[in-house]
Amino acid sequence: MPTARERLTIRGNLGADSFLPWVARHAARLGLDGEIRHADAERVDIDVRGPADLIDAMEMGCLLGPIDVWVDAIERSSDPEWR
Repeated sequence: MPTARERLTIRGNLGADSFLPWVARHAARLGLDGEIRHADAERVDIDVRGPADLIDAMEMGCLLGPIDVWVDAIERSSDPEWR
């Protein structure tokens, strides 16, 4: 399967302490390499690398995510600068 690299910019009410660990666990369960680039109560940027179908699953999981956050939107951009 070809590998894709994308940045997911998640916006909403993301201030719950559980959200960032949940994002990291979800990416790991999907077998994605991920790195959180920015995080605050309203926006989280995460760079992910892996099969495109699994990145789609990551986006869907974040939309449905933990009950203590509210995701308004997820923007995706291809080929973020990977460090």
